[in-house]
Amino acid sequence: MPPRLIINADDFGLTPGINRAIIELHQAGLVTSATLMATGPAFDDAVALALANPSLGVGCHLVFVDGIPLCHPESIPTLLGADGKTFRPSILDFTQASLRGTIDPNDLARETLAQIQRLQRAGIDVTHIDSHKHTHIFPSITKTVFHIANRCGVHCLRNPIEPRWSVNMASSFSRRLGLRFFEQFEPPFRTLTRDASNSGLIPEGTLGMACTGTLDTPLLRRMLDCLIAEHADSTYEMLCHPGYNDADLDRQATRLRASREVEYATLLEVIPEYSRTDNGLELIHYGSLGVPGLQRASGQYTPNTGYEKVL
Repeated sequence: MPPRLIINADDFGLTPGINRAIIELHQAGLVTSATLMATGPAFDDAVALALANPSLGVGCHLVFVDGIPLCHPESIPTLLGADGKTFRPSILDFTQASLRGTIDPNDLARETLAQIQRLQRAGIDVTHIDSHKHTHIFPSITKTVFHIANRCGVHCLRNPIEPRWSVNMASSFSRRLGLRFFEQFEPPFRTLTRDASNSGLIPEGTLGMACTGTLDTPLLRRMLDCLIAEHADSTYEMLCHPGYNDADLDRQATRLRASREVEYATLLEVIPEYSRTDNGLELIHYGSLGVPGLQRASGQYTPNTGYEKVL
């Protein structure tokens, strides 16, 4: 069987230009999934587009770094930075806090619940969760957010470990080094998510993390050639960040600007070559995985509304 690939666009809801690019790529049959930021400035626009394109799988892009929380700051003090109003400004600050055990699981649970349920209350069938800067890689974070997601009826999450063969394709030494640091958290991540993995709800890994901001046509072709040749009958996610580099993006604090249009063009050029042959890729989204996927396919799945009592 050919590899199954989830092509997931992050940052859905950040700007109208990013939203438009994601939907255009989905309508072209290329992007199968997107993760929506509950606190994104273009959240309402993204919701309207998602509801108008129900074949797009939509997950929740949990934000715990470099942003504004949904919960009242007084209810989640251990998630906040020095100003006491916004999240910690960097992944390094968050990493130190999570490894030192200074993040209260109750604070994390409240904010996770608020973000997931905002999507559900807007009518989104949330297929999975992932996180900005991959903060759910740390064991204490994995444990809490996956527990809350399951209580919300969301049983899939991104496996934030990129296989070494894919990491080694990236040109950036610093990115490769950062992902090598992540590898030490792979054993506890797999332990905490073992049941879901055994049930086919979690992909074997995520491609594209090491080349975030540098993904281009030659690199994507190398990655997909290797996936097809050496990893048949597997399921992976490939994350991407397509979008339009416009005035709305200028107002956002993101390092990914011109690269978003490069990724857009790259996906348009490359993915059709690999998804329209018998020996190519099977493109799916997280909502296709496991028993919930079978239920969705048969029309028997009822997503949570976001008003369920969880905590």
